[in-house]
Amino acid sequence: MRIAVCDDCPTARNETEKLIKQWAADSDIKLELFLYDNGDELLKTAVVSRFDVVFLDIIMPLLNGMDTARELRRLDADVPIVFLTSSPDFALESYEVKATNYLLKPIESKKLTTVLDECAEKIGKEPDSVVLKTALGWQKLYFKNIEFAEAQNKHVVLHLRDGRLVETGETLRSIEEKFTVADGFFKCHRSYIVYLPNVDRFNGTDIITRSGCGIPIARGCGKAFKEAYFTAMFNE
Repeated sequence: MRIAVCDDCPTARNETEKLIKQWAADSDIKLELFLYDNGDELLKTAVVSRFDVVFLDIIMPLLNGMDTARELRRLDADVPIVFLTSSPDFALESYEVKATNYLLKPIESKKLTTVLDECAEKIGKEPDSVVLKTALGWQKLYFKNIEFAEAQNKHVVLHLRDGRLVETGETLRSIEEKFTVADGFFKCHRSYIVYLPNVDRFNGTDIITRSGCGIPIARGCGKAFKEAYFTAMFNE
C-alpha cells in the first residue's frame, strides 16, 4: 500500500509513521510510506502518482489540511483521506471533501488500525458495478464512474465522470430499479438519477457534479435530496 502522511509537527508525524509501520508489519502488508511536512509537497507527488491512503493534519501553516484535501480531491476523487487533528471542530467540515475518517491526536493505535484495516479491505474489493446493454453491446460500468443518468425520449444516457456518454435502450424506470438509494443513487428529478458520491456541490434547486455538469432538483425534492446526500456521505 502507498500511504502518505502530511503533518507539520515532526513528533506527531513520526508517531503516525511508527504506528503505520507497526500495522503493516502485523498485517504482512507491503508498505510504501511517504512523509510530508506541508500540503504543497504532498500535492506535487499526487499529481504524478496515486496514493492508496492519505493521512492529513488539518491545522498547518500556509496551505492548511482542508485546502490541501480540496486540491487532492480534484486530482483523485476516490483516495481515502483521514484527517488528523487535536480539535474536533472540523468534523462536520471534513465531510465536504468526503473524508474517510477523522482521528483525534494523540492517535490511538487501535483506532488507527481499524481505519487502515477498512482501507486495505476496500482496496482489494471489486467496485460496485452494473451491466447494461448499450449501443456497443453489453457493457460493465462501475458506479464510481457514473455521475448521473438522464432520460432522453425513450432511452437513457449515462453521463460518466470522464465526460463520456453511454446510451442504453432501457427506460429510466428500469434504470431506477438498478440504481438504488442503497447503492448511492437518488432520483432528484423525473428525468435524472444522480450518483451521490459524485456530487461536488448543490443548493435548493441545482446539483453540480464533479465534472462540472449541472442538473436540476425537482421542486419539493430538495429536503429529501439533502438528507440522502448526507446519509450517503456519513455511511462512506
